[in-house]
Amino acid sequence: MTNLNRRTFLNASILGTLGAMTTAAYANGQDKPNIQGFDQTETDIDESQVWNPISDRKIRVGIAGYGACQFGAQFGFQDHPNVDVVAVTDLIPERRDGLAKACRCDKTYDSLEEMVTDDKIEAVFVATDAPNHVNHVVAAMKAGKHACSAVPAFWGGEPEQADMLYEAVKSSGLKYGLFETSAYHDDVYAARKIYQAGGFGEIVYMEGEYLHYAPVSTASYKNWRVGMPVMWYPTHASGYYTCVTFGSLTEVSAMGKPSTNFYRQPENNAYGNAYGTEVGLFRTSEGGMARLLVSFDTPGWGGEVGRMRGQLASYAEQSKYNGAVEESRKIVDKLNLRKPALPPSVGSGGHGGSHGHLMNNFVEAILKDETPLVDVACAINSTMCGVVAHQSVLKDGELLKIPQYAMWS
Repeated sequence: MTNLNRRTFLNASILGTLGAMTTAAYANGQDKPNIQGFDQTETDIDESQVWNPISDRKIRVGIAGYGACQFGAQFGFQDHPNVDVVAVTDLIPERRDGLAKACRCDKTYDSLEEMVTDDKIEAVFVATDAPNHVNHVVAAMKAGKHACSAVPAFWGGEPEQADMLYEAVKSSGLKYGLFETSAYHDDVYAARKIYQAGGFGEIVYMEGEYLHYAPVSTASYKNWRVGMPVMWYPTHASGYYTCVTFGSLTEVSAMGKPSTNFYRQPENNAYGNAYGTEVGLFRTSEGGMARLLVSFDTPGWGGEVGRMRGQLASYAEQSKYNGAVEESRKIVDKLNLRKPALPPSVGSGGHGGSHGHLMNNFVEAILKDETPLVDVACAINSTMCGVVAHQSVLKDGELLKIPQYAMWS
């Protein structure tokens, strides 16, 4: 046996053991792993406002997925007064039972494909493995269900999934939302309000960073996380532009740093990927510039962070709004930059206090017959920019055009 084969064999053995240990831990009722971003973050909600229900109708929701991140229960559908979680599913029986318990739901199915045939279900939350997000959203929509999904919108190894997702949403007329957590960070929420009111003018330059140190890959279905190209998971960084302006990134030149991590040696992952840190310089749809950094390879503080500089004002997590131009200050003085109240039974949750707001936005979009905040065009644009950035890394920084998606009228 060669050294290469021995490394591959050991890697498979380690990953198989890790997956078995994780499944056993959930079966014994242990908490989910300690993963950056899942802390119950303090967040700036306007407590002077009172949440007012817009309907007494309960949307019947099915939830799919309770893996290492336990996303199926993390966004609080089970706590919303306008939701009835009527069914859940996970391929692994112990996780399926755990999801049912967490969502206080008695009905379970062996798979999403089986669950979406249930006529009682109106909407499905897809919290399954990233390579199957599009397959599962499409299956739900073919069965006549609204659908929302964890990130990324599609899997970078199959960019044709972007068109599959876009056409499924467009042809069905159903609601689709991506649960991109940066969209309801305090700073992104405030910046979006300022931008929409004209307080920035055009964005001249922005930065978005997703820093998530992962020396050992989190256990995942069929090990999809192990050694993946980090820019295939870009939305926590790109959202600092796309979820503020709802514009897009149009071209990119990107570079990467080969990793010393065992799982990111090309022979030790299914992707042949060597990079744990990638940086891209992008052109925006406004004609400005953007820099995105995604790193799973550098220790220290983690986060989904960003900053933006506009023609009239700037905004950054550290300094917040800085309106150097009087025109901008007059606009911002009239704005409420604090997030609205949630139903009393719903918590803001982790990832910058975003979970509850994303879920509530999707529920209210169905009740009001509106488009969810992170619609299919924003979702694909937020993901595609990273997929093309990784292609640029592999081409030594070649400037590449990024396919563009827009909502139909």
